[in-house]
Amino acid sequence: MFNESAPQNQSGILSDVFKMTPEEILNRARARAKEQNLLCAGAVTPEEAWALVCADAAVIVDVRTQEEHKFVGYVPDSILIPWMCGNSMVKNPSFISEASKQLGKDANILMLCRSAKRSAGAAEALTFAGYTSVFNIMEGFEGDLDENMQRNHINGWRFRKLPWSQE
Repeated sequence: MFNESAPQNQSGILSDVFKMTPEEILNRARARAKEQNLLCAGAVTPEEAWALVCADAAVIVDVRTQEEHKFVGYVPDSILIPWMCGNSMVKNPSFISEASKQLGKDANILMLCRSAKRSAGAAEALTFAGYTSVFNIMEGFEGDLDENMQRNHINGWRFRKLPWSQE
């Protein structure tokens, strides 16, 4: 269970998720996998992901491009392993080998991209490669498009005012 000194989001609100144990959060995420027929261990909300990281119970893998990571921003202490590369967004042929150098097969791994689409594919790839506890971060870093075709207005990591940095 998280203590009352658990980090708050930037709006100063301590989410109820910080009152849950990491195992409770992961069980909730696993239930989503069953409900949604996911091909990975499960799906976590951005707040759940941050709570797991704060509890040292998981690591975030950012699968966006290096350019997105640098110019759009990133979650502190996340690991960058691009799933797609270049302007044509070709699948990174070294993705699994790069992951194997930095991640344990049984670690709780939380996958993050712009809007939770690429990270879902990357989560499935790691699962098929033998990683047992890979979760997709729902909503992604920037979230879904709004009616004006803009992000960061409906949902996502940044919209929820969770910690992030930019170079």
